[in-house]
Amino acid sequence: MIQLDHVYKTYGTIAGPNVVLNDVCVAFPDRESIGILGRNGAGKSTLLRIISGVEKPDSGRVSLTSRVSWPLGFAGGFSVSLSGEENCRFVARIYGESVDRVVASARDFAELGDYFYMPVRTYSSGMRARLAFGLSMAVDFDVYLVDEVTAVGDKQFQEKCRRAFAARQERSSVIIVSHSLSVIRSYCRRCAVLSHGGLRIFDSVKEASRAYDAGAAA
Repeated sequence: MIQLDHVYKTYGTIAGPNVVLNDVCVAFPDRESIGILGRNGAGKSTLLRIISGVEKPDSGRVSLTSRVSWPLGFAGGFSVSLSGEENCRFVARIYGESVDRVVASARDFAELGDYFYMPVRTYSSGMRARLAFGLSMAVDFDVYLVDEVTAVGDKQFQEKCRRAFAARQERSSVIIVSHSLSVIRSYCRRCAVLSHGGLRIFDSVKEASRAYDAGAAA
């Protein structure tokens, strides 16, 4: 279970405060995959970072009873002075996983070649995302947070990502942010809309799509 209680998040801009999460109270049930729709700048990526603990809310509480991944598609947690391999070793120890198994699995999945042994600062943004995805697939999570990661790499790598998720969904769920309804439908039966700082979960992707198109606030 992932529970958000009275969560607020505001960013300062030239035009003034931008409230992306405004008193959000919502529960994401166990073993249920949920998509998230929202306009550009609505705060979808911020929401995933807050759920994962990568970023803190201004106020409110996030309670987790599930093992939750970092947001796939977000590679800001890597130490850029360390190599891909060294980052994988560090993460494996944090999560109490077999270091050798995690390193081998992440290396094979990410397909970075010799760059896997080079400092992450030498990576392109796409390479960092591939490493983040490969590493997340090497660690067992109850819930995977996905931030448009299926757009990483070429078509062959994207298909590899989809197959990996299909296998993981037998025992895990996903919370996925995407602008593509077809992507959300392929993973989720339910969907949420994030609009004007509010978040509402609908019983179906179709209902959420209608609310999204209508510009409905939560």
